[in-house]
Amino acid sequence: MPYTTNEEKVFPDSADAVYAAVKAAVAGLEGKVLSEDADAKQLKVQFHKTIHGKVLGDRSVFQTQIEENGEGTKLLVEGFPVDAVGRKLMFGARKGVTRTVMNWFWAHIDHNLKKE
Repeated sequence: MPYTTNEEKVFPDSADAVYAAVKAAVAGLEGKVLSEDADAKQLKVQFHKTIHGKVLGDRSVFQTQIEENGEGTKLLVEGFPVDAVGRKLMFGARKGVTRTVMNWFWAHIDHNLKKE
């Protein structure tokens, strides 16, 4: 059973606006930036087991990549559960945790882009 979730979404906004919305979504979900490449518009972030008081059971790591094309800005997100020291879980992860965090992540991004 694969635990990795890969998704992409195209936004009509600029790459800078999407990058700012991603960073705001991370902050809104109480995440921590593990690595950042502002020039390439890439982020690697970790979310805790508990987000806004809801216990999810596993930590999640998301790797984001922003690409500009003629139609808008494409955001690619790879998410997967990790153990306490940050290693990718290959077995034993709780079902649906990464999916739940991914849904919240997209909702936060959409919300932050609408505020601009």
